Amino acid sequence: MIVGVGVDLVDLARFEQKLADTPALLERLFHIDERGYSPRRLAGSFAAKEALVKALGGPDGLSWTEISVERDSLGRPWLRTQGASAQRLDEAGADRIHLSISHDGGLLTAYLIAETSSGGNDA
Repeated sequence: MIVGVGVDLVDLARFEQKLADTPALLERLFHIDERGYSPRRLAGSFAAKEALVKALGGPDGLSWTEISVERDSLGRPWLRTQGASAQRLDEAGADRIHLSISHDGGLLTAYLIAETSSGGNDA
């Protein structure tokens, strides 16, 4: 059962300029494991987190630095959460997250589907 769907679009040039103008954004928006990423990859992480917020209906209980975007051996992105952010996903029943990130030209998009494997509220 789908818990929520979220999408986010990032203008890469604007994002890179914002990072250059405000270096403190790295610590405020990104997990420690993400801070060494290239600006384009950071934009993907940012968009994925924004898509998650939209899929869950708002940012309550989520902390940007408790969420990181990782990639498997084939380059497929997935979210890793910890702390209160992991608890927020549990409370929402979102035990499966499907994430796609793509860029073309100067734009990057992240699309996220949060779903529960339970098929409904049987608790």
